[in-house]
Amino acid sequence: MEVDGEARPFLLFSKPKSSRRTEPQPQVQSQPKPPKPDLSPAVQTDHGGSGDSDDSGSDSDADPAPTVETDHGDTCSADGAAADALASFADLGLSEWLVDVCTSLGMRRPTAVQRRCIPRALAGENVLGIAETGSGKTAAFALPILHRLGEDPFGVAALALAPTRELAAQLAEQFRALGSPLGLRCLAAIGGFDSLAQAKGLARRPHVVVATPGRIATLIKNDPDLAKVFARTKFLVLDEADRVVDANFEEDLKVIFDCLPKKRQTFLFSATMSDNLRSLLELSGSKSYFFEAYEGFKTVENLKQQYIHIPPDGKELHLLYLLSKMKEDNIRSAIVFVSTCRTCQYLDFVLQELGRPAVSLHSHKAQSQRLSALHRFKSGQVPVLIATDVASRGLDIQTVDLVINYDIPRFPRDYIHRVGRTARATRGGLSISFVTQRDICLLHEIEDDVGNRFDAYECDDKEVTKDITKVFKARRLANMRMADEGHEDKVQDRKDQKKRDQARKRKHDE
Repeated sequence: MEVDGEARPFLLFSKPKSSRRTEPQPQVQSQPKPPKPDLSPAVQTDHGGSGDSDDSGSDSDADPAPTVETDHGDTCSADGAAADALASFADLGLSEWLVDVCTSLGMRRPTAVQRRCIPRALAGENVLGIAETGSGKTAAFALPILHRLGEDPFGVAALALAPTRELAAQLAEQFRALGSPLGLRCLAAIGGFDSLAQAKGLARRPHVVVATPGRIATLIKNDPDLAKVFARTKFLVLDEADRVVDANFEEDLKVIFDCLPKKRQTFLFSATMSDNLRSLLELSGSKSYFFEAYEGFKTVENLKQQYIHIPPDGKELHLLYLLSKMKEDNIRSAIVFVSTCRTCQYLDFVLQELGRPAVSLHSHKAQSQRLSALHRFKSGQVPVLIATDVASRGLDIQTVDLVINYDIPRFPRDYIHRVGRTARATRGGLSISFVTQRDICLLHEIEDDVGNRFDAYECDDKEVTKDITKVFKARRLANMRMADEGHEDKVQDRKDQKKRDQARKRKHDE
């Protein structure tokens, strides 16, 4: 059942407006034409302080209430569910050319997050959307932006921020695909590439800028005149918002927000809620809309989740065993998640020694190498990607049928995002977690948070150990390569740099 709840609007690093100066909520008209499509009142409940009516005459110091909608899925009325199932992109109020683009890209029906958030975005509201991985969140904010851009193309209309370079690059690709009929100019400003060329690209005022917070903040600090580029920006997007608004990006975000006009729409989307996002909801502001498709943490129903209880020195053996069964189990491609850059590169060398085609993705690699590895995996040239959590957010690769947690993540939220790389958009998927004795508590914590008990994956021990000699030899050679090629030195240099950064930050805070 979808419920309009108490007032919980959000702003970003700005104070809420007084209720005496807030604008009234826009009325949502029941007509088939854009930009304000009909929202069925049958599934919305007014809790007094929310809704579209602003004529109560209250003198309360509280801000006007935004709509807070929670979709629990199984309690929605039959009529409402039927109406949702029949909804099309045209019914949401999008331009005809955008409807045609969606059709050409195989997007036949809007998902729940798209049905609820797109009309609100077209109505001029800020939107915070929490929905499961693979639910179509990117289109939920990209389509309204492109709709407005088609009506009034000018300068930098939108700035979209993502926590990782790979996700930012993917977002730029998706904007270009959806906006191709407009001749959309989209710039990806991410680390690892020539900053001067990106600064020149910004000066040419593309329609959409997709960036990581650190790179865009650096460009602005190096050339303060670039701040003027964002003076008329109408949309700010934070994708994987729970990561973008955490403390690591706070200083960068302050630099960025100082350049943006106060009169803008803000879209925040994520698969998981965080304390920082909850804090934003508690800050007052008008014309804000919160959609939450579920409460707490959730994995999709079509994901099969299993674990293997193994000794610490048996991980490589079990990894080779699972990868050798991919063809037999009709698994097209797999992502192996690890906790550190060192383990990521080490496993890459191990699989090379064993003759298993794979690529690795971690932050110790140059950006060109990272994107090349991702391209080879996406295009099907190699079936296995070994990655740190840099690949756990937002990446949409349709052929991923298996996710292996070589190292159990420390936090359930990271588990949600990792396994969200498979079983996307109603497709099935399998996740297998390697669990050592010291990982058992972590596994139980994840099970408790997702509300599901994992099954044990049945292994043939004889098959697992049949290549033990080759695996142990590969381990030895991989460790030698790690030392010979300077990877161990890189790991130590990163640790030292991190300590220096932390000491500098502590000194600054003091």
